[in-house]
Formats: sequence, structure tokens, C-alpha cells
Amino acid sequence: MVNYYDIDDILAEEELVPAVFLQTANEVGIFDCADDTNKVEAGTHVEMPFWLAQELYVRQAVSIKVPPYFDTKAKTRNEIGADAAHVDLRSLCPYFYNFGCKIARLIGEKTIGPLLLVAFRTRYREVLIKAHTAASIVAPKHLTLLTKEETKLYEAGQSSTAAFKKWRMGGPRLQKASVLGRKRKPVG
Repeated sequence: MVNYYDIDDILAEEELVPAVFLQTANEVGIFDCADDTNKVEAGTHVEMPFWLAQELYVRQAVSIKVPPYFDTKAKTRNEIGADAAHVDLRSLCPYFYNFGCKIARLIGEKTIGPLLLVAFRTRYREVLIKAHTAASIVAPKHLTLLTKEETKLYEAGQSSTAAFKKWRMGGPRLQKASVLGRKRKPVG
């Protein structure tokens, strides 16, 4: 966990990842409800939160598989390659970029980084264009496709546009420093 107190980081690590137990594990029957033995046999496929899978992976108790939306054979990769701006990444993973960086670093998957880069480059421009030009009626429909990171970017773009318009329409231009208004005391 990079930022211990960052709620977005915590929620990104709650994403489920497919994993395979490499060893038999006792007292973890919650992962395999098929029997009442309260243990998971080696070779059992389960889905678990990333934070737990990360710890078990470091201890060599599980192997982590790439989530389906990051897989090299996934339909999502082709959609992102064709037109990333219109892919609903939020439904796949609300923290698509943050989670993608975490899992790529952990399992050493070399193809996730370029996928994230292509998606972000394409979507970044679209998000900022819509943030600077979109009417408030169009915004809710567009916001449903954005990940949490992109939503923050969109909101930052809108606030900067509003601040610029306020400044341009006659907000405080230059202010006279209070020091300049005072007269000097005569010396002597």
C-alpha cells in the first residue's frame, strides 16, 4: 500500500483478482465453500482482494493471474486499441489505472503498462476537452464512463475553466499592495 491513508488507494486494493493456491491452506475455508473442512487444497482457483493476494503472493502461497480486463486475449484490449475514449472502464474497474500499475508491478506483466499508457493518452485528451467545453447536461452521461482517476481530472478541468472565466469576466486583476499606499515618515 503506497498511501496508507488514501481512501482511493485502499479501494483500489479491494479489487478481486483470480489466484491459485500453491499450497494447502488451513483455516481459510471462506474461499472454498464446497466442503466443511475449512481448508483449501493446493491448485484451488479462487478470487480474493488484491491486498490479500499480494501478501500471499509475496509469501509464495498463491500465484496471481492477470484479471480478465488486463489479459492479452481480452476483448477490452482490442476496444482500447480501437478507441479508448468510448470504453466503459469504470464498469471493469473503478480504479483502472491505479490497480493496473499495482498488479503489473507485482506480477511483472510487461503488457499492462503499454495498455494503461494508450488508454490514458487517448482518454486524457477527451476528458479535458469535455471538461473545458461540455455543458452540464452532457456531463452526467459522459461521467458514467470515467474511472475515479479520470473523474478527478474532469473535475479539476472544470474548476480551472470556471476560475479562468471568473478572472476573464472581471475578477480581481491586479491589486495594489498595501505597502505602496503608505507615505514615508520624514527623516530627521
